[in-house]
Formats: sequence, C-alpha cells, structure tokens
Amino acid sequence: MIDIHCHILPGIDDGAKTMEDSVEMAKAALNEGIHTIIATPHHKNGKFNNVKSDILLLVNRVNTRLKEEGVDVTILPGQEVRIFGEVVEDYKKGEILPLTDDSQYVFIEFPSNHVPRYTERLLYDIQLEGLTPIIVHPERNSELIERPEKLYELVKNGACTQVTASSLTGYFGKKIQKFSQQIIEANLTHFIASDAHNTHNRNFKMNEAMDFIEKQYGMDQLYFFTENAELLIDNQNIYREIPEPIKKKKFLGLF
Repeated sequence: MIDIHCHILPGIDDGAKTMEDSVEMAKAALNEGIHTIIATPHHKNGKFNNVKSDILLLVNRVNTRLKEEGVDVTILPGQEVRIFGEVVEDYKKGEILPLTDDSQYVFIEFPSNHVPRYTERLLYDIQLEGLTPIIVHPERNSELIERPEKLYELVKNGACTQVTASSLTGYFGKKIQKFSQQIIEANLTHFIASDAHNTHNRNFKMNEAMDFIEKQYGMDQLYFFTENAELLIDNQNIYREIPEPIKKKKFLGLF
C-alpha cells in the first residue's frame, strides 16, 4: 500500500519531532502494509515554511536511516502547500515541490474554516502550468461542509482531492465522517491517505479505512483508490469518475 500524505520528516513541522520518531512511524506504517510514503511537510501555513531543497535533503537522510535500521519503507518527497496567491511563481522559482518531486501532482491545502475567493482562478493557473492540484482533506473544511457545491465545481474544473483515512473512520467526529462518505459517493475524491503525524493520536488508520471502503462500497472502489496512488507515484494519469453534486438531505418539516 502507498500513503501519499504523511508528516514523517523529523523536526520541520507538527509531525515527527526526531529521527527516532520518523523510524517509529515507518515501523507503524509497515505494520499496516504500507511500503511507500510520500513525506508532505507543511509549507506556507503560517507556522512552517519548508522549501523543496530542504525537503529533498531530509528525505535522503530519513531513507538512509531506515535502511540502516532495516525498515523496508521508502520515503518519497512531497509538500503540503497552504494555498496562497503566489503558488505558481514560487513553483517557477523551485520552492514548490510536486509529489515525488518530478510528477504533475501538487498538494493544495485550504484553511480549515473557509475557501479563499481566488481559489478557482489559482487552481486554473496551476493547471495551465501542467500541474494537477490535489485538494487535501476537503472533508475537514467547514465552508465546504456547508457549501459542498463549491467542491463539486472545483473537481468538475479539473482539481483532484484526497480524503483522510481518520476522517472516513470517524476519528474527527460523525459530521466529518458523513461528509467524507458523501464525497466518495459523489465521485468527488480520488485518493485516501493517512495524514499521519505520529504514532499515538494521529496515526495511519489506513487499514481501517480500506476495510471500511471495501465493506461499504465494494472491491471496485477499493481498487480505485489503491491504483490511483500507484498511478500518482508513476506520474500517470489517474482514474476519475464523473463528479456529481452532493445533494443536501432535507430535514423533516424543512422545505
């Protein structure tokens, strides 16, 4: 299994604090059947700035340490970019890191409570650069929960999304779990990933999520997510189903 979103690099954001933490996270991933992890430290989120060159160096250090420890997990470089107006400019300057370094896919994170007004234009400009934006954990964005039609428009216009395993399995609460399921059912997401930060309160939960998907939606949906992760790291075009609007259910007495 491949995990495309993980904060396993030590000491550079709110994920692993030390190299020992990184090793422990890799061991936990291996126990879940994860053999490849894209390290995606935060960038430009108001607390952490991690440019491409620094991430590449640290990924090499972690891979060397894992090899020394006999932990058979491969770390690939990535970055979780908080949306900001100069993403394209910084990409051209070599500071923005696509997933696996040389792929067309790039992570874009929204603030937790809103979607910036310039989002649609920026995601369009990113695609003009030959990149495919992947919106991370849209199920945890309060504006998208209230206005899911915004997510539909962004996906319809070419963006991809990634839902977090812990959201789907209920660790962020029932509201977020329900919205995660609605996103899957409306063909509005393309990846499931851990967004793991440590081995205690923000663990991988990938096996649990994949079991849930198989039971709830069947093997075809499970293969859709696992194969898309493989296609991403091979820089191939991923599978996409035709997106549908999420229908808000009417409550009794409200019309």
